[in-house]
Amino acid sequence: MVHIGADQTVVTAEEFDREPTFAELDAIAYEMPVIQAEVELLDAQIIALDRTPNEVDARRIRRARRRVLAARRTLANTAATQVPGVSA
Repeated sequence: MVHIGADQTVVTAEEFDREPTFAELDAIAYEMPVIQAEVELLDAQIIALDRTPNEVDARRIRRARRRVLAARRTLANTAATQVPGVSA
């Protein structure tokens, strides 16, 4: 009888198969205001898709876009002065 199973190497943790490092978690926490603002924008856009958009929906999307831009601006301004995990 011939064995037809695949020959596999020893299973080890690959680069993509690991937990995030502390530096990666710090970077995520640093960008969290932008991530939250983008989620709020996406929520507002999804709400507008479910029905005919009215003035309230347009206002909600406009405010969410402004929050995203403000969060990105704040992140860009602070990134110019300090980067987490990198010492000057």
